[in-house]
Amino acid sequence: MKNVVVGFIGTQLDGGKGAGRWEKWRPTVSLVQHPDVVVHRLELLFTPRHLELAEQLKADIASVSPETAVNLVELKLLDPWDFGEVYATLFDWVKGYHFDTAKEQYWAHITTGTHVAQICMFLLVEARFIPGVLLQTAPPKRQREGEPGSMTLIDLDLSRYDRIAQRFQAERRDAVAFLKSGIATRNPRFNALIEEVERVAVRSRAPILLVGPTGAGKSFLARRMYELKKARHQLEGLFVEVNCATLRGDGAASTLFGHKKGSFTGATADRPGLLRTAHNGLLFLDEIGELGLDEQAMLLKAIEEKRFLPVGADRDVESDFQLVAGTNRDLRQEVAQGRFRDDLFSRINLWTYNLPGLRERPEDIEPNVEHLLQLASQESGRAVRFSAEAKARFLKFAQSAEAPWHGNFRDLAASVTRLSTLAEGGRISAPLVDAEIQRLKWLWRRGEKPVAGEDGLELLDAEALEAIDLFDRLQLEAVVRVCKASTSLSEAGRRLFQVSRQTRSVVNDADRLRKYLLRFGLRWEQVSREPPGQAE
Repeated sequence: MKNVVVGFIGTQLDGGKGAGRWEKWRPTVSLVQHPDVVVHRLELLFTPRHLELAEQLKADIASVSPETAVNLVELKLLDPWDFGEVYATLFDWVKGYHFDTAKEQYWAHITTGTHVAQICMFLLVEARFIPGVLLQTAPPKRQREGEPGSMTLIDLDLSRYDRIAQRFQAERRDAVAFLKSGIATRNPRFNALIEEVERVAVRSRAPILLVGPTGAGKSFLARRMYELKKARHQLEGLFVEVNCATLRGDGAASTLFGHKKGSFTGATADRPGLLRTAHNGLLFLDEIGELGLDEQAMLLKAIEEKRFLPVGADRDVESDFQLVAGTNRDLRQEVAQGRFRDDLFSRINLWTYNLPGLRERPEDIEPNVEHLLQLASQESGRAVRFSAEAKARFLKFAQSAEAPWHGNFRDLAASVTRLSTLAEGGRISAPLVDAEIQRLKWLWRRGEKPVAGEDGLELLDAEALEAIDLFDRLQLEAVVRVCKASTSLSEAGRRLFQVSRQTRSVVNDADRLRKYLLRFGLRWEQVSREPPGQAE
């Protein structure tokens, strides 16, 4: 690792033109006079009126330490004692500077410069905008020519500086807004969740588990966390995402952990695997509950030891990544039923966040609709807006119990896309909203879950219900629910007789189900949900 120092020139302490300047302690020059410490590069900050001194220091350092490269960085500061000006100027320079933390370590020199400059350097290091530590130098107890004095590195423990951290509230608000894509969400539970996620994301490299229904935004939030950490120079690698539900059989281990050439049929070349691709980056494993038990065991080792064994390999490989996992299952139940390893669950649930679905956040539908309309306008190159009546109708429906939002934000994004595409002259009208509402109702009808009072037996009259034993009634309710969730009589039959059909020589699940329903006077057409006709 190369040592890189960032610091201001000392307009008084570093001064002097004659040979006598070598007889006094000069803090900037002293940085390169330590025999056991090599400064490979010095980013020397100065204001325009001290250019001559900066050039002299560069020459002096070259004579003492030829291996030290000195970059003169001119900062146009009118008042070096103005806190706002100094911080803003330093902040802009730091934002544009390329920090290579994989190859270099950074020391912020706080002995020189005004007190305001020193405070600003402290704050920038504390906030990780300068990804390094503080460097404090001091003169020797007895002045001798060439004596470098002392050098102390100070690694900040952010938890000890709560009062100073308050100065970063504005930056934190920006970070929280970034995680929410600038959407002014109103749901208190969701807002509190995102505020905690922001704190954890920038302070911890421990695994994070995101729980929530499909379309709740797990993948989106994971990518935002990665971008936030990368902006703080906490990650240098890639964002790697994989849906574990797509991994099957032997290919699952190969995809995740890689393989050696010839390790199995079809392995014609070495494959690094996604865990190695995510080295020094963030790995997002969506639907982690779908992983097989063998892959879970390999993943646990990779998380704990940063090492794992590719398929067909003789030696472990290394990969240091941060894991974010997503699931729409209750992993506690999966553990109880033996489908998910208890030790892996314990390792990944240190930070667990349950993302509420859109139905649980009705107050957030309006700001999300506005955000999606802005995106649609940017993509199409034309402004798209609701009429007042159309917006009121859409929001009334979207926030009502009629809208289950099974697909959550995916359904909402698709709905806004349809509306913006069909809007004549960029205006979404009330008739267009009415048609979209009907489309959404039809879309959700097949997937909606039965609620109280909708057990599927409303087709039977009271006399018929009284003639059915409770045992038969409960069984019939379950059968009808499967029928309503199936697209055909054959599909419903296959789902209901999946086990027993394996032992039958003649399989006719549809006929078997039809006869069962007829025992209670029901027909498939009554218990299924047929799609509506062509929308007007």
